[in-house]
Amino acid sequence: MNPDVELVVLDLAGTTVRDDGAVEAAFAAALTAVDVPAGSAQWRRAQAYIRDTMGTAKIVVFRALFPGDRAEQANRVFEEAFAERAIAVAEPVPGAEEAIRALRDQGRRVCLSTGFSAATRDALLDRLEWTDVADLVLCPDDAGRGRPFPDLVLTAALRLRVSDVRAVAVAGDTGFDMLTGRRAGASVVAGVLTGAHDAATLTAHGATHVLDSVAQLPALLGTR
Repeated sequence: MNPDVELVVLDLAGTTVRDDGAVEAAFAAALTAVDVPAGSAQWRRAQAYIRDTMGTAKIVVFRALFPGDRAEQANRVFEEAFAERAIAVAEPVPGAEEAIRALRDQGRRVCLSTGFSAATRDALLDRLEWTDVADLVLCPDDAGRGRPFPDLVLTAALRLRVSDVRAVAVAGDTGFDMLTGRRAGASVVAGVLTGAHDAATLTAHGATHVLDSVAQLPALLGTR
């Protein structure tokens, strides 16, 4: 237990939100849009890179894969495809909303963070009716850089005035979520098994704990 945690930074898709495979489908649509043949060696390499970097800002992923205008086109198609599918089907991970409220009832502040654009983030929150569920919601546009850099967590810590970076807990479903938490100095970096990566990957990237779901996080942190 860590009752001294003042701030909890939670990822969205895969951690607190289920998207019914919409992220993967949107990536596939983006690759098709920039003429990467489905099933080709290039397709497989791109998909492997996307899986490995899941959790980071999407435009950063596409810029690593494609030069110039192709990256911008891929990102635009990704955002459109994700919005078309996920905004219609997204729902909270079972127990996630209750966990967020329990964390705030414990006296902790909660920040939701994501690698999506601000427009996609806002549409997703509107769909879930989560516009006021947390103290703060951040995307890379707000912080400067997305995961695996520490900017999202550190921006949340600054805006919500925590006393020490060690008074922060981070939870997410990807290796980059874990790396971000570690780089930011969080004392608790919890991986959850409801999204992209397995326990071995989460642990390899620095998870201090691996949970079946974010619903277990309030109990892990204990009562302040």
